[in-house]
Amino acid sequence: MKQVEKSEVEVEPFTVESVDVHVLRCPIATPVRTSFGTMHDRPAVLVSVTDSDGCTGWGEVWSNFPACGAEHRAALVSTVFAPMLAGSRVADPADVFRDLTKRTAVLALQSGEPGPFAQAIAGLDLALWDLRARRAGLPLWNLLGGTSDNIPVYASGLNPVGSAQLVAHKLEQGYEAFKLKVGFGVDRDINNLRMLREIIGPTRRLMVDANQAWTLAQALEIAPLLSPFNLGWLEEPLRCDRPLSEWQALAGNAPMPLAGGENIAGDDAFNAAIASRAFSVIQPDAAKWGGISGCLNVIRSTQAAGLTYCPHYLGGGVGLLASAHLLAATGGDGTLEIDANPNPLRTLLHGPLDTLTNGHVHLGHAPGIGVVPNLAELREHIREKAAFVDTSRKSS
Repeated sequence: MKQVEKSEVEVEPFTVESVDVHVLRCPIATPVRTSFGTMHDRPAVLVSVTDSDGCTGWGEVWSNFPACGAEHRAALVSTVFAPMLAGSRVADPADVFRDLTKRTAVLALQSGEPGPFAQAIAGLDLALWDLRARRAGLPLWNLLGGTSDNIPVYASGLNPVGSAQLVAHKLEQGYEAFKLKVGFGVDRDINNLRMLREIIGPTRRLMVDANQAWTLAQALEIAPLLSPFNLGWLEEPLRCDRPLSEWQALAGNAPMPLAGGENIAGDDAFNAAIASRAFSVIQPDAAKWGGISGCLNVIRSTQAAGLTYCPHYLGGGVGLLASAHLLAATGGDGTLEIDANPNPLRTLLHGPLDTLTNGHVHLGHAPGIGVVPNLAELREHIREKAAFVDTSRKSS
């Protein structure tokens, strides 16, 4: 896989003055359910990098599971990575991504935490790219080489309970594609699919996500039963650590395309997944591994192989916007995942993503990701709506 290409836009190097990290949590009335667990509140780990000129870029670190994961990732950012970044000279965020990964590789192995380390690096990479775009006075999608701010979106995270009302609401908002969570028993899954297909009609896109729920034998049995619903893809039917030969066996027998990638990390693993031809849709999560620097390589390799890149994302608004800009920058026929469930930490921060026209959004031309989080306003607003916890850490 080739190295990240330099941006065509020349941006002067900058010096990192400080790194801040904030853990935000908002309780929710309806838990978000997957086949492996339930989220009873919505966390967001926001990171900001400020340079010596006072310009700030924002990123987000994946932190959905386990329940204590957000505070843990924030501690990694503030105690391990912020001291490494403070005072450093940044010419290209991709260089920083590689340097941080290399410098902490042994520590990640020693602690048995390569995932959390990669997630912290990913969030910082997003912040550095946002900062670079803001310094250039360009929207991130444009800085990265994109030519249009217009992208398609789909409503994700549809639970096995209450999805009918949620889908009806999203249709009114302008959504044209939807993804249902399955893996809760064949009869229940099929009944939910039948109900949703009736609501959205025969032509709108409908996908499903099994969240690693099945064995190969189960998936081979269940996938044909889902065929009548004309699914755009079946996401993560198998555990992400199962051999690629199992994914290939399923791909050769499933009546719909397979999707995956949110739980793949590293160039080698993505290269192998792409080369296997088991996946029609590759879904790296830029807040979970790679940030922009790593994911750009994956996206280019995905598209060169004739496969579809669709960003995975299920967090707050900052990471969602970064994912949107990454999709707009790289083009192709992918679609942005937007969680349909209520989450103030997403909707108060995701800017133009709540204005849809025929299933598409325009990201606009504001510098960077286009939004500057107002933490004071955010805290006050959420306090008015629900109990709220904010753990802030700062390093300079």
